[in-house]
Amino acid sequence: MKFIFDLDGTITAQETLPVIAKKFHLEKEILNLTNETIKGNIPFVESFIRRVHVLGKLPVSEISDLLSGVRLHKKVLKFINDNKENCVIATGNLDCWIDKLSSKIDCICYNSIAKVENNKVVSIEYILNKDEVVNKYKGMGEEVVFIGDGNNDMEAMRISDISIAAGLIHYPANSILTVADYLIFNEEALCRQLNQLL
Repeated sequence: MKFIFDLDGTITAQETLPVIAKKFHLEKEILNLTNETIKGNIPFVESFIRRVHVLGKLPVSEISDLLSGVRLHKKVLKFINDNKENCVIATGNLDCWIDKLSSKIDCICYNSIAKVENNKVVSIEYILNKDEVVNKYKGMGEEVVFIGDGNNDMEAMRISDISIAAGLIHYPANSILTVADYLIFNEEALCRQLNQLL
């Protein structure tokens, strides 16, 4: 069995892009884009490209250091650490921004990839489709459990064997409620459910 976790809001106790925006005083534009994306009003790829266009001018090293301090859901992190051979992360976030953050979570991380020059993001080379990660493990004969909260998790959740909408820091996107097998609003209940599925 493979447990595939969304990163932002599922493992982290904060959305990462608004954290970056706040630090660099770009809150208004990024917060609006993030909220509209979570709700499903703006397609993830379009929103992500727009957010990277704004934030890509910022120093990559500073963003990586900043995100390394983002709060994590401790019980979710413990579940992953206790079952690391069965857990992976699937996030649309950029590799160069989350490298230090993801290294604190002891499992494989699939992410989007940026081209970096002079400590700035100059382009996006690859945007992760989370359903590709689900299909990879299903193709290996694994039963897949996907845990997420945003509109960009919908297709991955739809094709997973079991899907969990996790409303740990905000209400899950309406689109995933139609495909989720479980709807869970706190960390303790999520970890209980994950342990029951083992």
